Amino acid sequence: MTKRALHWFRDDLRLADNPALACAAESGALACLYILDEDGDRRQLGGASRWWLSRSLDALSRELSSRGGRLDILRGDPAKLLPAFAESTGVARVTWNRRYDAASIKLDTCLKERLSDAGIEVRSFNGNLLNEPWQVTSRAGRPMMVFTPYWRAARARGEPAAPLAAPSRINAFPLPDSIRDESCRLAELGLEPSKPDWAGGLRESWTPGEDGAREQLGDFLGGGLGGYAEMRDRPGRDSTSRLSPHLRFGEISPGQIWHALGTARESGEAAGSATDAEKFLSELGWREFSYHLLFHNPDIATRNYDERFDSFPWKPDAEALRRWQRGQTGIPLVDAGMRELWQTGWMHNRTRMVTASFLIKHLLQDWREGERWFWDTLVDADPANNAASWQWVAGSGADASPYFRIFNPVTQSETHDPKGSYIRQWVPELAGLSERDIHQPWKASASALHEAGVRIGETYPSPIIDLAFGRQRALDAFAEIRKG
Repeated sequence: MTKRALHWFRDDLRLADNPALACAAESGALACLYILDEDGDRRQLGGASRWWLSRSLDALSRELSSRGGRLDILRGDPAKLLPAFAESTGVARVTWNRRYDAASIKLDTCLKERLSDAGIEVRSFNGNLLNEPWQVTSRAGRPMMVFTPYWRAARARGEPAAPLAAPSRINAFPLPDSIRDESCRLAELGLEPSKPDWAGGLRESWTPGEDGAREQLGDFLGGGLGGYAEMRDRPGRDSTSRLSPHLRFGEISPGQIWHALGTARESGEAAGSATDAEKFLSELGWREFSYHLLFHNPDIATRNYDERFDSFPWKPDAEALRRWQRGQTGIPLVDAGMRELWQTGWMHNRTRMVTASFLIKHLLQDWREGERWFWDTLVDADPANNAASWQWVAGSGADASPYFRIFNPVTQSETHDPKGSYIRQWVPELAGLSERDIHQPWKASASALHEAGVRIGETYPSPIIDLAFGRQRALDAFAEIRKG
């Protein structure tokens, strides 16, 4: 007997390896729902993430339609809309894949109780992690605080299950008039910018959706994986996977990536060595560790993990923050990273660390200011990764980089962008400088600056701070909280 089921799409915008969708599809007749929640307790998406969500939902809707399905979109409070949708359509089962922030856990708990009371079966699944946050613990059964033992314990649990195939056919049942009248067209959600439309760089840089994720993974395994362990820190090279936004919106699962890597290596289709493969898998491990931290520390985006930093002597400076945000600090590698972020919604991981360190330690701006800016401008702004990474750089987080480890942006630039190709791409006003001068143009000779058409303080800003002074000031500030 055919029963009706409802799958609630959230951060799992794909058909393949989607356990909750597969469970719902077993019922025979299926409704697929997305709810844009702009009023609940969950953190609202930033501008770049909203753009990605719009394109990803469009891709998902088209893929569902090609298999006989339909994506219904509602706008409002899921606590009210989901039960009303389920009850008015007469579904016997509701499924979703779990999320791990405190607001989502609270919402899911309430919904399960409400739907169960109405006689509707509720099934939730792990659709986006290799391991649930509570499954990896210390020998004493406590949450893990250091990445290396966490990842060792996670690996000891074995490989993830083989990915599930996408449903070959979806039998969408018709909606009652009351629900049809409430449904939104994607364009009505206003997720994409219009006046001004700042998203041109995003459209040129990305292909959101499940197909785009698969293509990106294939390109990386066939080429970018080669030399990954050594070259992944070079921002001027195409040497990272760029899968982070696809993972953020669940267009691909970490299990799919894991198994695709293994299959490609066994068949000889993957570039790179065993060392490259292991290093890439460890990056998936850092994502897992971040979700482990989020689950056990729900306010990780707003509260110092290390409480000593509650008394840190920050020096709020709106103008310094604005110059950092716009890539106008006068420090070439920092400016290159911030401009890449502004134009493409993404930044290379090495430059994320350098730009974050510069804001926190050289400029003494609260890490939460940078975390909020990245949340708004990154297409891969992730509730776990973003906050955990900022706290890692600040020195206030779990398994954090020590506060006294202060990235020197000039040294970092000379080491990881030795020819200055990354800087030339994103800071074109410095393109005429030599490989030696481009990393710190304020030290270039007057003749070298003239020949390159660079006028410090006019065509390119003077450094916002003396790097040696900023470093010592940061060390002095750290010494204060150590004493306290």
